[in-house]
Amino acid sequence: MVRQNPNNDVILNRMATVGLADWWLTAGCLAQTVWNLQAGFAMDAHIADYDLFYFDADTSFEAEDRVIAQTADLFADLPVRVEIRNHARVPIWYEAKYGFPYGPVSCAADGIARFAYQTTAIGIAQQPDGDCYVHAPFGLENVMAGRVVPNPVLPVGDVYRQKTGRWGKIWPQLSIQPWPDR
Repeated sequence: MVRQNPNNDVILNRMATVGLADWWLTAGCLAQTVWNLQAGFAMDAHIADYDLFYFDADTSFEAEDRVIAQTADLFADLPVRVEIRNHARVPIWYEAKYGFPYGPVSCAADGIARFAYQTTAIGIAQQPDGDCYVHAPFGLENVMAGRVVPNPVLPVGDVYRQKTGRWGKIWPQLSIQPWPDR
């Protein structure tokens, strides 16, 4: 279903040629494609960006910058913003930016499991032979049912409320659960 969005399809096909061992197309571009199809919108409507996570033990800024530049060239012809980040680097900068630690990661999928929303914690990767893999630590039922469920593994309630407020206006068919008070 998410490959019906031509941007998702192109990104998956091209990323399979880059040579990164551990990468995922992830988050809103997948869930929002489903919601767009369910709402009768264009498949790529309202999608702010297309997120790619990868994992490389080389956590230098220079190594990540090379991958960012490579993929910027790879997707320069697409009419969307594609963002790629080395998830091995997230624990380095996260606490300084958000005020609490992210914790260690050992693969790109670790980041998917820490999304503020169980519903968008989905990743798809394509191998060079065309085989695709799905990583959905909380399953796919909620995204298909239009239920937005919080994932309070990190204290990001403000982010959750801000984004779900926007989503509810765009896709009013969504059932949005509140962030749990602790």
